[in-house]
Amino acid sequence: MALTPQQLERHKRHILLKEIGGPGVQKLLDARISIIGAGALGGPCAMYLAAAGVGEIEIWDNDVVDRSNLQRQVQFTEEDIGQSKVARLAQRLKAAAPDVRVLERQQRWSEAYKLAGSILIDATDNFETRFVLNRAAHALGRYLVSGAATRWSGQISVFASGVQPGAPCYQCFVPETPPDAEACEDAGVVGPVTGIVASHMALETLKLITGAGRPLIGQIGIIDGLGGISRTVKLNPDTDCPVCGG
Repeated sequence: MALTPQQLERHKRHILLKEIGGPGVQKLLDARISIIGAGALGGPCAMYLAAAGVGEIEIWDNDVVDRSNLQRQVQFTEEDIGQSKVARLAQRLKAAAPDVRVLERQQRWSEAYKLAGSILIDATDNFETRFVLNRAAHALGRYLVSGAATRWSGQISVFASGVQPGAPCYQCFVPETPPDAEACEDAGVVGPVTGIVASHMALETLKLITGAGRPLIGQIGIIDGLGGISRTVKLNPDTDCPVCGG
């Protein structure tokens, strides 16, 4: 299907890139993704993906906007306080990219619910949901783009155990909930770090959709905001992993 004059104008900066071009833009328009979490990671990630032309974005979150969110969740304003995060984010996405189809799921996702996207994005803030989402991604044979941020640091990876033989899953990286795990509201987090992680998550998703570059499969990208350092470490599959081992 040929791009319209409006789409050609809107996406010409991507079309100029040999790694994306017109065919890549068409892949983005045909793509369907699911984002679990509409907060500091899921919100900015969704905004970049909608702007890039992703055709359908499903968003899951049962939370409402709180004033304490505004320090880092730049998709919201004071006027949004008390309103559904999913509903307000959907309005922002449609205003920025009228062609995007947004599936609003104003509830907490659990494994009882089907996911519409062929790529899943973990923008949650608790290990319980991360483990369940990882199991779903493996069982369904879908890519899982995962990000996390706390204090001054962040991490990003793409888990593909259900897609590529020998690729590790999230539970190879985090076998169980760390005993010293802290929620963002307890540990604190600097706002720009969440934006950096969210942007990286969007970038990895664009690479998966268009086939450009090399996604962070079998690798963990680590950001040290205080030190101004970014590095990548290799992640091997765990043969004893209860999700993908053996």
